Amino acid sequence: MPHSAAEQAKHKDNNLHFSDWVQGYWRANDWKLSANELLTFIKQHLELGVTTVDHASIYGNPSCESLFGESLKLAPELREKMQIVTKCGIQLNTNKDHRVSHYTSTAGDITKSVEQSLTRLNTDHIDALLIHRPDFLMDADEIASAFDQLKQQGKVLNFGVSNFSSSQFSLLESRLDFPLVTNQVEINPVNFEVIHDGTLDQLQQKRIRPMAWSCLAGGALFNGESEQIKRLRSTLNQVAEEHDHCNIESIIFAWIRALPSNPMLILGSGKIQRLESALESKSITLTREQWYRIWQASKGHPVP
Repeated sequence: MPHSAAEQAKHKDNNLHFSDWVQGYWRANDWKLSANELLTFIKQHLELGVTTVDHASIYGNPSCESLFGESLKLAPELREKMQIVTKCGIQLNTNKDHRVSHYTSTAGDITKSVEQSLTRLNTDHIDALLIHRPDFLMDADEIASAFDQLKQQGKVLNFGVSNFSSSQFSLLESRLDFPLVTNQVEINPVNFEVIHDGTLDQLQQKRIRPMAWSCLAGGALFNGESEQIKRLRSTLNQVAEEHDHCNIESIIFAWIRALPSNPMLILGSGKIQRLESALESKSITLTREQWYRIWQASKGHPVP
């Protein structure tokens, strides 16, 4: 008898290969696309080589996974051409039973979240499950037990974390019989604390690529008015002029890509033209002087 889809997933090669650019779906319900329109967008970014997609149980609270799943149902053959990443662990206070938003990483909550994501995404397995935020009540042994069970069941092939410090990363990985595959962290010229606090050093040491979220600082680099933002915008424009007057988005992406931990960049636009423009930035390489000029503009002081 043929194996079920879940059994096939359980026994398939778990050597996950993320694409260099990741399509984020946290704003998918704001794009106002029909299932067919979203399917067209999915096909377009797959054709561009952006095969990794980023979700989370709370995105759209939680309609974004469902929108994606509805589109995938129209062309299920696309499933094997992509790597689905989703996250769990945040409980919002929009739930009538919750007075405050909080984190949870119990085995029961992780398993429940995965089952719900599988249903919403219309898939039988998740390529990489990330703990969305470090739970201050995190029991690493309990998480490891949940991960082991999900892996054995073929429901999740790989595991990682998001927004973890290097010590939190090490704690969880110490309980696992397999390596974590990424740490999804904020990296942009406004907020790049992970460059200084050891987070990226650890990932480079382990040869694990981070995923960079909020690469454009939520749009602040274009419309913010703080002194830091004004300095950065001026410097980014200067560097853009030095690269044949390209846009500053491309300079920002090049600045992040220059990091030796080799981050994967998460993009959040639902317009394929924005994605195509971002991919064009691959041809831009900053000099070290240009990279540190942007660093200095952000910090407001020279390097020590």
